[in-house]
Amino acid sequence: MNGSPRAARPNAPHAVLALVLGIIGVAACSVCGPFAWYYGRQAEAAVDASGGQLDGRSFATAGRILGIVGTVFLVITVVGVIVWVVVAS
Repeated sequence: MNGSPRAARPNAPHAVLALVLGIIGVAACSVCGPFAWYYGRQAEAAVDASGGQLDGRSFATAGRILGIVGTVFLVITVVGVIVWVVVAS
């Protein structure tokens, strides 16, 4: 082995939160989608601005992408409900 082990870099703020919200937004509650998109974008910007001091870009990116998918589900649901209400009345 080569010397002492390196310390792991901390994750960017909200990187894991974006991932969790993205998973919830796709799997259960699409209202979480826009929040995952927002927090994922913020965490990616924090990683980019940190100069290599922060990790977690993959969590942030996955959360952002899942947030986009969840937001699309949310929009489809809202449009569907509006159409259903208009047609039913």
